[in-house]
Amino acid sequence: MPQTEAISAADPALVASRRRELGNVTRLVAAQALAGANAVVVYATGAIVGNTLAPSPALATLPISIFVVGMAVCTLPAGTIARLYGRRTAFLAGTGCGVLVGLLSWLAILLGSFWLFCAAMVFGGAYAAVVLSFRFAAADCTSPERRPRAMSAVMAGGVVAGVFGPQLVTHTMNLWPPYLFAATYLAQAAVAALSALVLLGVRLPKPTAADVAGGRPVSLILRQPRFITAVICGVVSYLLMNFVMTAAPLAMRLCGLSQESANLGLQWHVIAMYGPSFFTGRLITRFGASRLVAAGLALIAASSVVGLMGLDVAHFWVGLILLGVGWNFGFLGASALVMECHRPEEKTRVQSLNDFIVFGTMAFGSFASGGLLTSHGWDSVLWISFLPLALATAALIVTAMHRRDGQAA
Repeated sequence: MPQTEAISAADPALVASRRRELGNVTRLVAAQALAGANAVVVYATGAIVGNTLAPSPALATLPISIFVVGMAVCTLPAGTIARLYGRRTAFLAGTGCGVLVGLLSWLAILLGSFWLFCAAMVFGGAYAAVVLSFRFAAADCTSPERRPRAMSAVMAGGVVAGVFGPQLVTHTMNLWPPYLFAATYLAQAAVAALSALVLLGVRLPKPTAADVAGGRPVSLILRQPRFITAVICGVVSYLLMNFVMTAAPLAMRLCGLSQESANLGLQWHVIAMYGPSFFTGRLITRFGASRLVAAGLALIAASSVVGLMGLDVAHFWVGLILLGVGWNFGFLGASALVMECHRPEEKTRVQSLNDFIVFGTMAFGSFASGGLLTSHGWDSVLWISFLPLALATAALIVTAMHRRDGQAA
């Protein structure tokens, strides 16, 4: 160990700071896994419950749509609560909404009330909106050089959610006959309550007067070329992931492939989305956020190319895996770029604004993909993805040229 590192390791204050940092990140990883499992429950059961309760089959997917819209709409209020009262207060308010979505959904199933189930999904979206900020909270409680690793570690909690969520549904769905999924939503409420207990131990800095004031005007921040590029890349990465993933299971069924094949393809897609997070932070530190975003966009493009090459199971599976890894690189890289565009006192406002734009656009992609697939086919879904990819690539190139010119001057 070099002498400087030995001195640092012997510093009691530094040791205590590192322990607090590790404890915070560990709790946020666990909370991310639990909250991700809640989201999996909604996506796995929402349309089925909706189809059972809806007055018309055309409304079957409305609960999930409301969940996605609620996530986008509640992002800015969640950021405001964090800015005024601290991130932990926002976290606990969000997990309270997570408990409510489970209890109200359980009650809606027992009463056979479709509209109560839809109302419950608003609280589910609010919970998901708060969970979006976990990655930024992890960055807040670490030193600048370790922020990418902390952020990617929290996102890695999604791997656990991808396994735990489906198992939660499988083992609870038939526990309250004849009310399918009633016990599942009670279990979801319990998982959200457990997440709240985990988050109680998170120790983050309290908002200062400068944090409450919010720093520079939003219009000035929005005009930064680097922020515009970060938002564009985040939007494109998440939009295309959701756009293609939403259409893929139905496309596989329309191509005559089994539901089991579609389920397995989505399982590997989720693992590919979150698995790389174990090393994405190191890649950002070594190569830079912009290069990782570029690699992510290239992988998303490759997934579309693979999909256009054939309609076998292998083409769908490989395409979904490439799409998942591409989303991970693109979204986490774009999130790291956002953190380069604000002052400390502006972080919650700028980060929540970024997420509002990203997830508001994702909601549009969720609505559009199914209609495009049924009216124009799977190939059209893949071909159209190249347009936003070209836009994001152009934004990266222009920003890189702008920075190079600025450094030369």
